[in-house]
Amino acid sequence: MKGSLILLFHSLKRVRALVISMGLLLGVFQVFLIIVARSVQRSGTFEQMSALIPPFMREMLGSSLISLMSFNGIVCLGYFHLAVMGSLISLSIGLATIPTSEIETGFMDLILSRPLARHWVITRSIIVLTICTVALLAMMMTGTWAGLNALAPKDIAWPAPYLILSLAINLGLLMMCWGGIAMAIGSVSRRRSVAGALTGLLALSMFLLDYVAGAWQPAESVAWLSPFRYYNPLELLMDNTLQTSKLLVLAAVAVAGFGLAYIFFSRRDISH
Repeated sequence: MKGSLILLFHSLKRVRALVISMGLLLGVFQVFLIIVARSVQRSGTFEQMSALIPPFMREMLGSSLISLMSFNGIVCLGYFHLAVMGSLISLSIGLATIPTSEIETGFMDLILSRPLARHWVITRSIIVLTICTVALLAMMMTGTWAGLNALAPKDIAWPAPYLILSLAINLGLLMMCWGGIAMAIGSVSRRRSVAGALTGLLALSMFLLDYVAGAWQPAESVAWLSPFRYYNPLELLMDNTLQTSKLLVLAAVAVAGFGLAYIFFSRRDISH
C-alpha cells in the first residue's frame, strides 16, 4: 500500500504545476467574462450582438440564442467555450496517457520492479485524472463566484449556484469520458504521442459529427455516437435542468474506457 501511495503522490507532483497554472488561468478567464458581461449589460447592446450572428448560427442555436445573449449567458460561457473545452479535453488525454509515457521512457520497468500490482498503475491514473478534474473545475467555479461578488451588478439576477454547478459537472464528465477513451487507447499504444494523436483526432471527428448533425438532418441518425451529443450546456441555460440520462451516458463511456484499460494493460508487453 505504501508503494501505491508513493506512486500516486509522485504522479500528482509531476502534474501539479500544469494543473494549478491552468486552473488559475481559467479562473481569471471567468472573471474576465463577468467584466465583459457587466460592460455589455450596462451598454444595453445584447440585441445588437444578436443581430451580428449569422443566420445559419441563429437556426442552429434556436431559442437558446436568447439565453446565450444575456448577462447569465456570457458569465456561463467559460464552461462551454471551445477554447476552454478543447484545453480541458487535451489535458484529460495527457493525464490519461501517463502509463503510456512511463512505458515509453522505461520508468514502468522501475515501477513494476517493486511489489506493486499491475492494475494499480491504471487505478493511479484514474485517481490522478479525477483529482485534477475536480481541482480545475473548483478553481473555475471559485473564479466565477469571486468575480460575481466583486464585479457583477447588484440589480440583476446572477446565475443560480445550481446552474454553475451543473455546468461544471457536465464539463467534468465530458473530461472523464475522453480520459477513459484515451486511457483505453493508450493501454495498447507504444508511444504516448500516437495515443494522444489518435484520441485527439477521434475527439475532433466526434465534435464535427455533432456540429454537422445540428445543421444537416441525415447526420442526425449517427450523431448519437458522439459524446458531445450528451454535452449540451445551452439546454441548461434555458431550463436549468440537468438531464441525468445524458450524464449517465458520459459516465458509462468513461467507465467502459477505464475497464478496457485495465484489461489491455494487464495483458500487454511493457518492454520498450
